[in-house]
Amino acid sequence: MSRRSAPAPSPPETRREVVTETLHGVDVDDPYRWLEADDDAVREWTDEQNAHVDAALDDGLRDRLRPRFADLVEVADYGPITVREGRYFATVREPGADHARLVVRDAPDGEDRVLVDPNAWPANRDDDRPPRSMAWYVPSHDGERVAIGVTEGGDENYDVRVLSVPDPSEPGDESPATEGDGAGVEEVAVLPDRGRVNAGSLAWAADGGGLVYVATGGAADGAQMDKEIRRFRFADGPDDETVLLEHDDQHVWPRVTVDPDSGLLAVAFSEMVGGTEWYVHVDGDLRPVLTDTDAETSVRFHDGTAFVSTDHGAPRRRLLACSVDRFREGDLSFEECREVLPGSEGIIQSVVPTPERLLVHRQRDAHSRLSVHDRDGTRLSEVSLPSYCSVTWVSGNRDAPEAFFGLTGFDRPPAVRGLDLADAPEVEDDEAVGNVRDEAEHDEDGDAPEISSTAIDSVDLPVPDDLVVEQRFVDSTDGAEVPVFVCYREDVAVDGPRPTQLYGYGGFRNSITPSFGRFRLPFLADGGAFAAVCARGGYEYGEPWHEAGMLGDKQHTFDDFVAAGEALCESGLTDTDHLAVAGGSNGGLSVGAVVTQRPDLWAAAQCAVPLLDMLRFHRFLLGESWTTEYGHPEDPEAFEYLRAYSPYHNVDPEATHPPVYFTTAASDTRVHPSHARKMAARLQNEAEGGPFLLRTKSETGHGVGKPASMIVDEQTDSWAFCYEQLGVEVGDDA
Repeated sequence: MSRRSAPAPSPPETRREVVTETLHGVDVDDPYRWLEADDDAVREWTDEQNAHVDAALDDGLRDRLRPRFADLVEVADYGPITVREGRYFATVREPGADHARLVVRDAPDGEDRVLVDPNAWPANRDDDRPPRSMAWYVPSHDGERVAIGVTEGGDENYDVRVLSVPDPSEPGDESPATEGDGAGVEEVAVLPDRGRVNAGSLAWAADGGGLVYVATGGAADGAQMDKEIRRFRFADGPDDETVLLEHDDQHVWPRVTVDPDSGLLAVAFSEMVGGTEWYVHVDGDLRPVLTDTDAETSVRFHDGTAFVSTDHGAPRRRLLACSVDRFREGDLSFEECREVLPGSEGIIQSVVPTPERLLVHRQRDAHSRLSVHDRDGTRLSEVSLPSYCSVTWVSGNRDAPEAFFGLTGFDRPPAVRGLDLADAPEVEDDEAVGNVRDEAEHDEDGDAPEISSTAIDSVDLPVPDDLVVEQRFVDSTDGAEVPVFVCYREDVAVDGPRPTQLYGYGGFRNSITPSFGRFRLPFLADGGAFAAVCARGGYEYGEPWHEAGMLGDKQHTFDDFVAAGEALCESGLTDTDHLAVAGGSNGGLSVGAVVTQRPDLWAAAQCAVPLLDMLRFHRFLLGESWTTEYGHPEDPEAFEYLRAYSPYHNVDPEATHPPVYFTTAASDTRVHPSHARKMAARLQNEAEGGPFLLRTKSETGHGVGKPASMIVDEQTDSWAFCYEQLGVEVGDDA
């Protein structure tokens, strides 16, 4: 199956030390458990595996591909715009820079003033130190301060720094207060302790004088599941931090949000894939608000209103509302809230409130729609969007009728767009604007007028004129019709089936939607095709689609990958000698499962930061929290279906397996690298076929904070593997 002209080198030797456990009356052998350790023996084995990758990959291919990826990384990247009191915050990675800078503007398209530049941090100018990066930021409600999360080596344990935002009207010190901070920027505080605090678990006090955040222990001491909600006031200092709540349920994660008008602190407790319970913190106690429910619910406060987005009574979500005062009282039922947007064919992804308007993002058949409504839910207009696109984020101005969103697609480089919501017509007559209040009863492509967005920032990458984008539907098990996106260059001559990469995920309510892959451009230019399968377990059709690919129905996810691969071959686009499958994290589990279940279908597989030992995943890092998605190996019923598909336990020594390229990270604080280690060892020593390669990075984690130079290295190796196994000839241009 490999296209190498010479045999692949033999992999390093891996010792077998069989550990046998009896689980629910079944003897389970684990010959490579010693690779779960992080000791010198494992590090030596990992180094040998990395050397094996370098020997196995074609140097000539890598040399020809690297300049193309180096060119593709040297374009600007733009992050979401966050508006606070007339200040517009954003991240921008300039061409040639490894890391994005945090900037602030006085207008959406105004001049950038640098607040944070990680490229100037000493650690990022020292080759002997792990790189540090800014993973997230959260400005205060008044825009005068900003909290940033700093990671070292790409793990997901963050140091939280709080910085001042200088007033542009006041002359500032031309030299930064701290190296890497902009002129006039001062460090206000550093939060004590390092943990998994992130942008979703940190909220500013209404007056900007402090923070509420969810702190955890670190991965090194196995305390990532230990959680506290803390209040920090700058005037008090770090030693006077208040612990509002200790929380040790490994399956539930708290989130915090603060109403900037009233100062009300709301706390959500949600399982990774289960329901959400909401409380408010009043007079030192947590008061229950929405607690007697299995629904997944989010809350957003604006101008005296609590907007509640929920799948209670609407599998594809609906929007409810009540007053903030009523929310504060507690013991609220969904029935008491007024319905603003009922459930419909499109899934409500997010709603952004502004003073008189709501910007609503829906997905239908896994691509995006945007509409503008008044605050009662009346649809005023549709936002003009291209076909098969994704809105990647939305944000708004709390104080003005403006909003922003990210836009991308298979044929559309990422762009930041702005909307003047005042362009949406005033409501005089529902019929005059083609408006229907009950959206469950009408076609969302109705006759509401369209409004246009304006360009603010866009990535400068050429889109081939001959790029074809299609959405197909394939039949899978239990009568499911599964969407598959396909893109390829129509005018590129290909002699026979196209080399094709099929990508998917299928879990945790994550939807696969159209996206622009800059590093796919050379592959498409050289005659390749890219396909993305919307496998069950995601959220493409709401909670029922998710539930159809979790727990005892997880096999449906793998069935959908297989159905997509078979359909691509049957259509004549490709065949089994030219079809690769790819995925990462939970998607890496999908890849491992379909490689062991249908090794004959694939010419190659790319498996990144994967889960693969499904009988021990709960014992490492965040694994216990995922048992609500996969089931618990200590439960006899779950054990049976987990054992039936666990890739590590289902390697057939009699079957010929396709070449597999595993990637993992020594600093991954989410999925332990032992999954990839053990699977690679088992395939190398017990399976036919291959080669089976394992690349381990030492200065990155699950995917956070990678410098551009590391991205180029990773893309070069990954695509060199794909080109070689699928027989792709390298062209002269991308």
